[in-house]
Amino acid sequence: MHTHIVKRRKGHREPYDNHKVYASCYAACLNAGLSKPESEILCEKVTFAIDAWINGKDIVASEDIFKEVARVMRQHDEKAAFMYETHRDIS
Repeated sequence: MHTHIVKRRKGHREPYDNHKVYASCYAACLNAGLSKPESEILCEKVTFAIDAWINGKDIVASEDIFKEVARVMRQHDEKAAFMYETHRDIS
């Protein structure tokens, strides 16, 4: 079973891709001043937590993933979580 994400802006569905979670986390960490190794460790933890949180769900709203990623990041680094929350993809 594969989880699908309902995108908030257009309402379409796409398969969940944990690489996107990792990439957005990583960018936020670097913007928050973390080193590459620190960013990699934090993002591995975040991606693992989100994968576990999503496990077994058929459909998840992208906004719910966003909130859960921010919550998990906040447990590890407030500044990185702030950067994640405030610098969303505008494409």
